[in-house]
Parts: sequence; C-alpha cells; structure tokens
Amino acid sequence: MKSFKLPDVGEGLTEAEIVRWHVQPGDPVEVNQIIVEIETAKAIVELPCPYEGVVAELMAEEGQTVDVGVPIITVDDGTGDGGGTEATERAEALKENLVPAAAEPGTVGPDKPKRQPVLVGYGVKEGATKRRPRKPSNGSAHAAPPRPPAAPAPPPRAADVPSPRPQPVDKALPLAKPPVRKLARDLGVDLGTVTGSGPRGSITRDDVHAAQGAPPQTAAPARAPRPDEERIPVKGVRKAMAAAMVNSAFTAPHVTEFLQVDVTGTMEAVRRLRELPEFAEVKVSPLLLVAKALITAAGRNPMVNARWEEGPSGAEIVVGRRINLGVAAATERGLIVPNVKDAQEMPLPELAAALADLTATARAGKASPADLSGGTITITNVGVFGVDTGTPIITPGESAILAFGQIRDMPWVHEGELAIRKVTTLALSFDHRVIDGELGSRVLRDVGDMLADPLRILAWQ
Repeated sequence: MKSFKLPDVGEGLTEAEIVRWHVQPGDPVEVNQIIVEIETAKAIVELPCPYEGVVAELMAEEGQTVDVGVPIITVDDGTGDGGGTEATERAEALKENLVPAAAEPGTVGPDKPKRQPVLVGYGVKEGATKRRPRKPSNGSAHAAPPRPPAAPAPPPRAADVPSPRPQPVDKALPLAKPPVRKLARDLGVDLGTVTGSGPRGSITRDDVHAAQGAPPQTAAPARAPRPDEERIPVKGVRKAMAAAMVNSAFTAPHVTEFLQVDVTGTMEAVRRLRELPEFAEVKVSPLLLVAKALITAAGRNPMVNARWEEGPSGAEIVVGRRINLGVAAATERGLIVPNVKDAQEMPLPELAAALADLTATARAGKASPADLSGGTITITNVGVFGVDTGTPIITPGESAILAFGQIRDMPWVHEGELAIRKVTTLALSFDHRVIDGELGSRVLRDVGDMLADPLRILAWQ
C-alpha cells in the first residue's frame, strides 16, 4: 500500500481544499494520471498520481480542507501485506487484471517504458515494481484459494475470521476516517458524542472542531443559520485574500494620494489604436494605456518597483529590475492578482494580448500559481464598477498599487476655457517605508501626465 500525502504545490502552501475526485475506490490508476483537483490559496490545481495500482481508499472528502502532509488517498501497488479485508481482496483482483503477471520490473507491458513521476518525493524507485507474493492462508506452504473452505459443521462464526461489524455486545464504532480519529484524539474529543455531517453520517474534521469543548455525552449541534441570514464559509482564495490584506494593512504603513486627470487625449488614442491592424485581434481599452503609463513611470522611478524585506541581518529594500505588472481581478472565488511577467519588455500590442489572456484565465479560475506569484507593482481597475476611486491595499510583497477610477464627462478648464472633458481619478497607495511622499507624488504625476498626453509615453520610454 502507498499513501499519497497532500504536497506543497506552491510556495509556502499549508492547506488546500479537495474540490473534485477523478477516481473512486477500486479504480485502477497509472503514474501521472490526474486523480484529484484541489483549491489552494492561489488557484485550482490538478494533482497527478505518483503511484500505479488500484485505489484502496479516499481519505479526504470533496469540500474538505486538508493540511499539507496529510494522506489523502491510498493506492494498492502490490507491495502491501496482502491484507484480509474485502476492499484489499477486490483491489488485488483488479490489480491482477491491470498489470500482466509477466511484466518486467519498471514496465506496465512488454513495450511500454517506465513512466516518470512528476511530483518531487513520490514515484516508482528503480527495481521496486516487482510484486511481493501474497502470504498463504492457514499456514500452508502452497498457494491457497482466495477464501478458506467452509467448515464441515455450521457453528457460529469463528473467532479468527475477521468481521466487518463489532460483536453485538459492543457499541458500534463511530464512522470516521483515520485522520479524523487522530484529530479527535489530539483534541480530546469523544467521537461517540459527535453527530456526523458527512456522507452516510460519517464524522468530518469540521464536526470534531465543532464538538471541541462540548458537554460530555452531548453531540455538538450544527450552527443553524437564522432565516434572515446566510453563512458562507471562508476558505480557499477568499481566506488567503483576507489574511493577505490584513497582513498588508497592519504591516506596511500605507499612504494614498489622489489625482484627477483629463484623459480626453487617452480616449482619442484608444479609438485610433483600435483602427490599427496590429490591434485587430486584441482588446484595446483605456486600461492598456494606464498600464503602459505605470510601467513607464516605474522605469523612470525604479524605487516604486521595490519591496521591503526583513532578513537575518536586518531590513533591506530590494529594487527589482523586472516589472511584473499585477492586475487585480474579481472572480467567483475571490480577488486574485495575476501578473504579466517582464511587462517592461513588451511592445503595446503584446502587452494588450498578455493583459487580455491573463484576466480571462483568472476569471475562468485557471490561473496557475506561477501567474499569481512574483508580482512587483499592481493596477486595480475600480472604474469598471462605476466608482471614481478608492484607497487600495498594497499587494503583499510589493510597495505600490494604482487604482484607476471610472472615466466621466466633467466640466474642466481646457486651454483657458470651461469645457466638458473626459476625466478620471487616480489613487496611488504606497508603502511609506520604501516610498516617501515626494517619490509617490512624482510617480502619480508622471502617470497622470502620460494619460493627459499619451505622446509622453513615447518620449519617456
């Protein structure tokens, strides 16, 4: 038997939620076959199986949050002790049909080479694929039939034959998986007093936590919502987002500055760009020029693309040479911030395509951990929600975030006369440990000047 423990698929992952199983007990599996989808703090990830054999047990349920390092599935790869349970017998029978008896070590057939695992720390070792012979029953040195012959007389069930149920005089054991039983032991919870909310009345980790501290001999009732309210569990991306925002807000000293800008020139530039053949296959919006302006401003003022780091020898300011531009995206799973890598190297059509692809992938829930890590500076487009601006919270690991508000028709003094112009409000939040007020103001003014006159983008690159 092999137990597959939940791996760390990202930097510093501590837990993940089981979203959907692709296999069930008794199913044959191959190395690298996708067996489960998990939701981490960053994205939904498909996990491949590092073993070949037959699924013996799923040790976590869909919707359950599991800590990294906790077993989530066991696979019978033919190296176990032969068991004696009905599930093991069925797994062995399926295993016989899955792998031919004449297969050479390291192969799954006469012509098929050994598959290489993709998860670090798991996989088939060299020469370890030969099956261990099953133990003969009743002490016989010869191969025994799958089940012992029936006794000549019909007495009550023999004591040495395993029974799936406890003796009638004993109280039935609560239905709970081994990780749940261990959790209950660690917390001092008597499973006999807990009412299970899982499939077939099984006890889940949440049931154990709910029962912690409950009076003896009393099951912990589920917290019933009031008829005028709804309770939404905080988990996955939303849980990670909440923790990150709290950490950022109470760690980095935020300063936010605001600037109203006449973006009539930007709107005209957007209209003309849409007519060019280079942009025929991509979406051109005002956000594209806002992104280009922020990238250009960061190139002119590199400290805005820096971060604060606490190290063994003290604090350091790390100035990045790459601009990985994050774009905040609202999804059904919560707010995520994928980023365009090396945005400073991209011409405008390439940047437009990258922004469109990244936001579409994020909203579809397909953003990878790599898409969501390594950002250096962020834009949040609050204008799409019909608001003028806000005071955005800095993305953890960065030092600045620019909020881009809605573009509205407003009275504006233009060339000495009052006119109706296209106006937006920009808000730049920055970490005052890294960026002082003079630098923050200069960056915000640079972005505003480039949006008022987009030709400055070309002049300042």
